[in-house]
Amino acid sequence: MIPFKFRIKILVLFITTSMYAQDMQTGFNYLETGKYEAAQSFFETVLKDYPDNKTAKLCYGRAVGLNGNSKEAVSIFTNLLKTYPNDFEIKLNYAEALLWNKNYNVAKPFYKNLIDENNQSFPALLGYANTLSNLKIYDEALVYVNKALNVSPGNQNALTSKKYMYLGYAYQNQQQQNYTEAERLLKENLEIFKDDKDTLLNLANLYLISNELDKARDTYAIIAKNPENKITALNGLALVEHLNGKEKDALKISQQAFNALDKNTDEALVKQTKERYIQALTWNKKYKQTKASINALVSKLPNENWVLALRATLNIYKSDFKKSVADYNQILVNDSSSFDGNLGKANALKALGFYDDAYTSAENTLTFYKNQKDATNFIKDLNTSFTPFLETKASYSFDNGDNEAFSFQNNIAIPTSTKFKWLANYSYRTTSNNITNNKATSNNFSAGLVYQLLPNITFKGTTGVTSAKANTNDYTQLLTDISFNIKPFKLQILDIGYKREIQNFNADLLDREIVMNNFYANYNLSTNFNLGWFTQYYYTSQNDDNTRNLLFTSLYYNILSKPSLKAGLNYQYITFKNQVPTIYFSPSTFNAGEIFINLIKDEIITKPNEWFYELTAATGLQYIEDNSSQSTYRIQGKLGYKFSDRALLNVFGTRSNIASATAAGFTFTEIGLRFKWYLFKSPIFRQQTTSRN
Repeated sequence: MIPFKFRIKILVLFITTSMYAQDMQTGFNYLETGKYEAAQSFFETVLKDYPDNKTAKLCYGRAVGLNGNSKEAVSIFTNLLKTYPNDFEIKLNYAEALLWNKNYNVAKPFYKNLIDENNQSFPALLGYANTLSNLKIYDEALVYVNKALNVSPGNQNALTSKKYMYLGYAYQNQQQQNYTEAERLLKENLEIFKDDKDTLLNLANLYLISNELDKARDTYAIIAKNPENKITALNGLALVEHLNGKEKDALKISQQAFNALDKNTDEALVKQTKERYIQALTWNKKYKQTKASINALVSKLPNENWVLALRATLNIYKSDFKKSVADYNQILVNDSSSFDGNLGKANALKALGFYDDAYTSAENTLTFYKNQKDATNFIKDLNTSFTPFLETKASYSFDNGDNEAFSFQNNIAIPTSTKFKWLANYSYRTTSNNITNNKATSNNFSAGLVYQLLPNITFKGTTGVTSAKANTNDYTQLLTDISFNIKPFKLQILDIGYKREIQNFNADLLDREIVMNNFYANYNLSTNFNLGWFTQYYYTSQNDDNTRNLLFTSLYYNILSKPSLKAGLNYQYITFKNQVPTIYFSPSTFNAGEIFINLIKDEIITKPNEWFYELTAATGLQYIEDNSSQSTYRIQGKLGYKFSDRALLNVFGTRSNIASATAAGFTFTEIGLRFKWYLFKSPIFRQQTTSRN
């Protein structure tokens, strides 16, 4: 029997412990309900009275860590481990504190030891899975989260972790452009978490990136089935239509989303919807409305990155690239890792001609967003413009004057920096006439360079020789072409130059050794309302004491952008000082007007294993001196295939009855083949950088 005095002591201890445990429950409740600051204060007070209480210390450490001071929490649990080195509960809390403090590499082996100690511990299995997930070792993370779920089936924390492991694993594959595997993982996630919004949004985004737009549209349609997600889905669908080139549909859908906003809409969704709506206005070139919407946002949020990015994008569309750079610079002051800031600035700098700086901005993007597709594609496209290439053309032409010609031409360009490029050209042409029995051949060789003097001024100069052999005359003549390409103001391009060439349209002309000294200017003006104007003027002085003035002007309207479709009016005026009609077409006055339509899918934007094309059709009237008008037509086209990023091939052809340098009232036909091959995978001055990347 226990002596009476000891029974009294035990009773007092029991009562004290019960009261103390009851008091601790308040702190436990704070921890359970996420009131970590209150829990920290509570357990700090408890420890003043009971400084050696293990439970209070453990709870205090959890409260400190969950309240945001993870470093101190690690210190608290480290000290507890020194006192209780074999306490499994303290080990678990220490490991969790390592996760709070993002010490994943330390947490990984520690959790592994805990699992070796107890492979049925749910916290150890889930903690290890989360550690692996944070280290982006997703395949192993999924193995261990499944083990945790075997121990505690249906545990919500484990299921949530599993969902985000799948999302992380899919995103990892997406970044590596393993789109099929990323799709598989996301669909597998949907089998577990049916119609999960986060997974569906990630799947839709994957389809956008991989350009599977129909699949993206279908996925957003599934998201829209839940009324709570309808606005989010509409924002996505607007982007799909934009990427599909259907800007009007994009604006219509975005307008629906914008109109659906109300006072109960989540603030983040309001921002996303306003952003998409203003983007859709920009895509549709409704610049006045776009500017008003952005100005309203700027007055309330003058330094918000998303607002600055909208204004920068508007100025990109309006070709106000300097203003765009200013906004992107401010974005980067606010956040140096901003994707919009870095890549947007790269695009603006490229348009301004600051190519080295554009490379730097794009590469900065990749330091924060590894393998990001838009940034890698930007660098890839920029690389293409500075990669050495060889271009070969072969053609056959004939006209109703019995002139025939075969020509072969090779061009090579070798950029050695973003500012300097070497050029070389060789061409061979043979022409004959069955009526006059005249035959002639010419071999041309020239070399030169292109140098960017300033971001908006580029010099091009080539010089060479032509060697001609005809029935009665063999000779060699100098060839020269010198020009300046100038961008004086936004949306304007001016070319001025001098070109020395030999008239070689047919054998008779080549035999006469007519040297043409051309002084020329080209001016192109674009606008923000789809109208454009191109003008060309040539003054030609010839060694046969004749001179020519040629003026060509074209007013056109851009109907579509993808593919490019434009239509317009052309006018041409020619006058010669001397009329020598028996030798070549040289009227005192020549006027021609035509209407035309032009459809282009540009080879530059064409992806590998896709077709590109161009078709121009025109008809009009020409007036030769005082003669009656003659109807004209002109058809030009090309069709090509891009085999890879480095090689393409196309056929081309022309049929026209517009008066030429040789005669009026004739028809001319040309057909040919062109091959272009980029000699290397990247610019020669960046190959070391590319190999490092």
